[in-house]
Amino acid sequence: MDEKNDKPLILEDFLPYRLAILSHTVSSLIARVYDKRFGLTIPEWRVIAIVGRFPGLSAVEVAERTMLDKVAVSRAVTKLIKAGRIDREFADADRRRSILTLSEDGRKVHDEVAPLALAMEEDLLHGLADEEIATLNTVIERLLVRARLISSP
Repeated sequence: MDEKNDKPLILEDFLPYRLAILSHTVSSLIARVYDKRFGLTIPEWRVIAIVGRFPGLSAVEVAERTMLDKVAVSRAVTKLIKAGRIDREFADADRRRSILTLSEDGRKVHDEVAPLALAMEEDLLHGLADEEIATLNTVIERLLVRARLISSP
């Protein structure tokens, strides 16, 4: 038997677990700020952030770009529409396809939260050298490429 396969799984050393913990911890840090100030959940903020950057996406496209579950995106979009933060129109050619854009209030929220998120990122990376940050970004990109390759049929 391959020696690699005889290794026990130690969850706290398992890369997918560590990445999930890191992601959750970092997302929760900034989430406390936008939840307290704007009453937003993590999926709602991600929808605002992605629609702010790419206006005119459908909910399905938002889900693809954020890697959020379609149900979570649907709930977030519905709540954001009711709150007046996102506007939805339907495509002329395909009435099933919705087109999402930020409302004036949604743009205001985006423009207030984005600098907070960037400041949090800067604070998180504080103490890392520029070369370390570049290496981190390279490793993240390579892991994403590999994960997509492994997951494709």
